[in-house]
Amino acid sequence: MERCDESKERAEDTCSLVYRCRLPLSTHTVNHLADLLRRRLKAIRSRWRILPPGRIAVIVLAVLRHDQRLADMAGGNNVSESTVRRWRDELIGLLAAQAPRLDRALKQVAKRGGEVVLIDGTLIRTQRRTGKADRRNYSGKHRSHGLHFLALTDENGRLIWISAARPGRTHDNTAARHDHILAHLRAADLGALADLGFRGLDNDILDPVIVTGYTAIRTHKLTLGQKAANRVLAVGRAPVEHGFAHLKNWRILTKLRTDPARATKLLRALLVLTNLEVNR
Repeated sequence: MERCDESKERAEDTCSLVYRCRLPLSTHTVNHLADLLRRRLKAIRSRWRILPPGRIAVIVLAVLRHDQRLADMAGGNNVSESTVRRWRDELIGLLAAQAPRLDRALKQVAKRGGEVVLIDGTLIRTQRRTGKADRRNYSGKHRSHGLHFLALTDENGRLIWISAARPGRTHDNTAARHDHILAHLRAADLGALADLGFRGLDNDILDPVIVTGYTAIRTHKLTLGQKAANRVLAVGRAPVEHGFAHLKNWRILTKLRTDPARATKLLRALLVLTNLEVNR
């Protein structure tokens, strides 16, 4: 009987420990997300949520920025894990709807007086899944499973557009052709700086829209002029890496655990959040 009493006392003494963690985001971003949720609740005539929109916005941002587990955030806020998941998916959908389309993004750059954009592809690593369906997500270039994305930035490295998610083995040129990048650039009267992965995308020798560097082959070494041109292009393309760096500050992208079918919405939602932080 004494042992039973002791075990009961220990069970009653145990409780969940909660700690505070700094969220390095501006109040402008939190308020924007909270306002989106308020408008959503008004549109669907929902009168009640277990927590106010501002608190829900902070929880979702913590999940996206710090990759906090849903169960941990649920336990710290006295709600269920499924509730936090529903909030996350709802706000991701609202943010993704604000992401610009490719043609509109290019028109905005041209309207501001821009002449070129920067284009590059990146791999967002994912957890390795079982089955043959995941084989196409393996990137031989990066030697890892992931999803391929194309992104465009302006000359200063500010992200303006991001493509849909594709299997990790997708080549940059294949993705660019699927999104009709070349046609959209010509329609907006803009040029693009790209790396060697985009060689062959624009075969117009007289008036190229997409500018790539020179590459050496076995029978032809680069001249001094070609090497100098490659260096100038590398300097001009450098800001695109800053854009990717800002995007990958969202630690949920460290290794995606979400369904790949939802990855497009997630990346576009993070594009909107990144621009809110960078352009404030």
